[in-house]
Amino acid sequence: MLSAFANSMKVPELRRRIFYTLTMIVIVRLGVHLPLPGVDVQMVSSYLEQAMEDTNSPLGAMGSLLTIFSGGGLQQMGIFALGIMPYISASIMTQLMGAVIPRFQKMLREEGGRQKMTKYTRILAIIIAVIQGYMLTATLRNPDRIGLTGLGDVVLNPGPIFTITTVFIIVTGTMFLMWIGDQITERGIGNGVSLIISVNIIHALPGACSVAWKTCVMKGTEVNPLGALGMVALICFMVLVVALVVIINQAQRRIPVQYAKRVVGHGKMTQGGTQYLPLKLNYSGVMPVIFATAILALPNFVLMQLFSADSPVHTYTSWLLSPSDYPYYIISSLMIFFFSYFWVATMFHPQQISEDLKRGGGYIPGVRPGPPTAAYLDTTMTRLTFAGSLFLTLIYFLPTLLHTWGGLDYMVTNFFGGTSLLILVGVLLDMMRQVEATLLQKNYDGFMKRSRVRGKYSRLQGTGSAAESRSIVLLWVVIAVIVLAGLIMMQFQ
Repeated sequence: MLSAFANSMKVPELRRRIFYTLTMIVIVRLGVHLPLPGVDVQMVSSYLEQAMEDTNSPLGAMGSLLTIFSGGGLQQMGIFALGIMPYISASIMTQLMGAVIPRFQKMLREEGGRQKMTKYTRILAIIIAVIQGYMLTATLRNPDRIGLTGLGDVVLNPGPIFTITTVFIIVTGTMFLMWIGDQITERGIGNGVSLIISVNIIHALPGACSVAWKTCVMKGTEVNPLGALGMVALICFMVLVVALVVIINQAQRRIPVQYAKRVVGHGKMTQGGTQYLPLKLNYSGVMPVIFATAILALPNFVLMQLFSADSPVHTYTSWLLSPSDYPYYIISSLMIFFFSYFWVATMFHPQQISEDLKRGGGYIPGVRPGPPTAAYLDTTMTRLTFAGSLFLTLIYFLPTLLHTWGGLDYMVTNFFGGTSLLILVGVLLDMMRQVEATLLQKNYDGFMKRSRVRGKYSRLQGTGSAAESRSIVLLWVVIAVIVLAGLIMMQFQ
């Protein structure tokens, strides 16, 4: 594996893609720490850190989600305060419309239909960003309305000018993140949007390690030997969970397909044989968890804006959608299963596969070609989806179980399961697959000599040419100027 990393620097195009991706990651993290004008960032940051530690607070039901997708942008009240969340919400809606509305189904089957759907997704993301940006601005101007008592006046000069400029900056930041994601997908390594989410997750890793050390190892000012053993056991458990997630993501059901000999062209005989049709155990990946988490967090955020903090609606929704109550587990489990089957029904077409096998002279041993083959594939994928959905649900609830039974902080347990771990593993595997494919094309060994890393987005990534070296150097110069300007401003404060 180490030789694969070394070989990746020997391929000029791959090297430029890697450095371009790192440059974009630095820009994303800089945007998180650029504060909104006219907002007392220190007051908001300290208050939100305390509020998100309590799962029963108004921010408890959606605190972890906002941390994941904004990467601390909400706490820092930066220009990326909403993160990539509006685009994720828009993607959910367009996916649902593409599966339910016949007009969109017909459009997706036409040439250029995917590009039109992407355009509609971006327009919808702008509309969602405007609505969420206005809600966030209204919360900053009047925090007491949603129950954030004690926050005080965080806006220096509240008024229409502040509302308009803040909403414009927030929406612009979200659109800029979407553009960065597209550029990484086209000119960098991996899927851009998923990589932005992963970077935002990793930003909390140093703080989680510090909290775990203070909780397990340190007892006041002294070292607890038993706590040190517990810390080692915790690390071993994390390695085990990561290994299970990798195994499940890579697991496949290989269905044999037999091809008979046939004559093609000018009397040429093709050689028959047996090939395999791979069906992934976790076909939908992490998308069901992201969809379910985003939809469950949205009602609380909207209802807090529409009703006052002492309204019975808040009490009901807090009980129904709070991670500390059992209704949340039931609803989220059902939604994970629903979106898993929905994703398979949208992306996996057994009838089309059956027709393709029939035209190519292939058949599954023991299954008749045509509709029986389609029914067999549909039944097999349904069973695999159930097992994959059950695994996703268990991993999704693992942080809550560790918090309840082990007494660990949520900031620590998020790296042992849940949305964070699933996204990190999926993105890392996908990036390894793309790097390995490039190395194999250049006659270099990949990460694994006996097997290949399998990914989902091979047809979407790396479609554009790699960025030029001059462009990368220019971006780093701009970053250095921004950092230097920030340091100078800090000296004058």
